[in-house]
Amino acid sequence: MAFEALKERQSIAWSSAPYEQVSEQHLSAIEALLDRLELRPGQRLLDVATGTGELARPAAARGLEVTGVDFAERLIATARKRTPDERLEIRFDVADCERLPYDDASYDAVTSTFGVMFAPDHKAAAAELARVTKPDGRLGITAWTPDSVVAKMFAIMRPYMPQLPKGSGSPFAWGDPKHVQELLGDAFELEFEHDAVPQTGTSGQALWELMSSSYGPTKTLAESLEPDRRASLQREFAAFFDGYRHNGQVVLWREYLQVLGRRHDGTRCATTRHTLYAQAPPVCRPVR
Repeated sequence: MAFEALKERQSIAWSSAPYEQVSEQHLSAIEALLDRLELRPGQRLLDVATGTGELARPAAARGLEVTGVDFAERLIATARKRTPDERLEIRFDVADCERLPYDDASYDAVTSTFGVMFAPDHKAAAAELARVTKPDGRLGITAWTPDSVVAKMFAIMRPYMPQLPKGSGSPFAWGDPKHVQELLGDAFELEFEHDAVPQTGTSGQALWELMSSSYGPTKTLAESLEPDRRASLQREFAAFFDGYRHNGQVVLWREYLQVLGRRHDGTRCATTRHTLYAQAPPVCRPVR
């Protein structure tokens, strides 16, 4: 029950901000993942925790038949709005990444970039990734590593945040190859590679203004605090980013793990199919 309350709260948080202003800085990592998967036009791809569709659109542009799914209704609405501008046909669904509404073995490839890592129940999310992937199908995941600057940013936010329910997995564990092997190694042949993607800004204050207005968890947290606590968080946040100032601007190289997998032939998880939500459900990840 605690997980459901957490997911409801975070569903609202993720729907509260224009996340595309942040996720657009992930595009080089997204293109690198698609290149490594080496998919063919016409294959079916499911992008889990798609956000505003930053992977779904370039995947569709490569000729793939793409479905993007996310628990946050506003993010899906934004993804749908942005897609017609690029004349791409993509199906976007609102649903829980721990209870995907798709048949077993229904996709040639399943991806998630900095998304599924934030599901509180890691085992449930991993089982769903495996369940919907066809035998010999591909898996592609990117996740911030436990020692990345993103993890350090969340460490600054943590003292100001409500305590997470007991048993909620750390999102940054998905950036540890050992943890991912434990979650997915029985279903996939896995390979791992470390890389980094930059985030830039003119100053720590400018990046605070970006994150506190466009990054749902930070925006919701800041708005929940009393003025003195908000000011304290703002000072710590800006000082953290200013610690990465170089040649007159802030440049952070955000370290991440790239996970590539191939589904074992003839192996399938026995899980029932779930239904879509007409409205944003109280589900999926706590923070991105």
